[in-house]
Amino acid sequence: MTSMRVSLRPSPNPTPPVAPGDSPPPMLEPEPRVVLGAQSADLELAAPITPTRSALFGPRGAALASAEGPLAVCDTGHHRLLLWQHAPDRDDQPADVVIGQPDFRSEGRNAKGKPGPATLNVPTGVAFGGEALVVADAWNHRVLIWRSVPVESHQPADVVLGQADFHGVEPNRGGQVSASTLNWCYGVSIVDGRLIVADTGNRRVLGWNQIPTVNGAAADLVIGQHRFDVRDEGAGADAGPLGMRWPHSVAVSHGRPMVADAGNNRVMVWETWPDQPGVPCDFVLGQADLLSLEHNRGAYWPDERSLNMPYGLTVCAGWVVTADTANSRILGWREESLAPGGPAAGLAGQLRFRDKGDNRWARPSRNSLCWPYWVSSCDQTLIVSDSGNNRVMLWELAP
Repeated sequence: MTSMRVSLRPSPNPTPPVAPGDSPPPMLEPEPRVVLGAQSADLELAAPITPTRSALFGPRGAALASAEGPLAVCDTGHHRLLLWQHAPDRDDQPADVVIGQPDFRSEGRNAKGKPGPATLNVPTGVAFGGEALVVADAWNHRVLIWRSVPVESHQPADVVLGQADFHGVEPNRGGQVSASTLNWCYGVSIVDGRLIVADTGNRRVLGWNQIPTVNGAAADLVIGQHRFDVRDEGAGADAGPLGMRWPHSVAVSHGRPMVADAGNNRVMVWETWPDQPGVPCDFVLGQADLLSLEHNRGAYWPDERSLNMPYGLTVCAGWVVTADTANSRILGWREESLAPGGPAAGLAGQLRFRDKGDNRWARPSRNSLCWPYWVSSCDQTLIVSDSGNNRVMLWELAP
């Protein structure tokens, strides 16, 4: 089936209230230096997005291994992973490697066949760590690991987590949740050799002290639940500092683990890594306190302290950065001034903290955003998956 892009004429733009300090100094350069996948983003009518070496459809996870590359992008809507062996230096540069499909012009869940070590079904997260490449294969309820970054198309993964083997695709292996099962796992990150997975459907975050080398390895750490064998929303209680709703990504700032809890419209922060299950977070960003959960703190308009479904999260050169997805913007906090419920100091995608709206209620531009899903970092570069605009941006921090 051919995927479609729909771009609508801009809706009337309601005017948000103006507040002092509403327009922060720029966090990013005025425009990204490279934009991938958006050849037809300005079309007014529905247009097919057929898979090619450069087209993207609803991309989510994206990561640079180093400033020189490689770059990996989860081309989620086409159920494939694209790899550029060197960091792209021009717009719409074609990819070098495809994983998940037999060629660059094919699409479909698990390549319209049986699942295996080189198929994908809604890949959503990707991370590099040392020589390894890790992908969250969300709708196959598994994480795939390549011990070395593929340099040729169709290279099969070496290790699978969440399933006993490469052929299993049932949530929680078709049974009860445990330390070795996954359910709608959307985000992956590697920090100091530790593999972290946002096990979204089980409402928890799992950690492995090292990148596993055997299939189905059990996690060493669980955050967001009291035990490995439970999966309750809110950890079985009302809103609070422990439970999660839709954890989607994890980052670490000066040894402090942070979780983008999209369903509760907040970022949870622990001062140190929990050493056992059931450890509550120390504070949150995006809400006034540990008990509040409403998007934009219960208001229609956002501000510098509010969040609305934050999915992506990263740390970049002194900034803690989140993709504030439903507000179609990116927010940044200075690491040294991170505090409970504190205000963001940086903004991209909108002109003011109190603005929202896909592409600023207008047609897509080079520096607008529409439901940015993922953000990762490499040195001074943010890698932004601007999912609603079917593109990925390489965007430099402002000096």
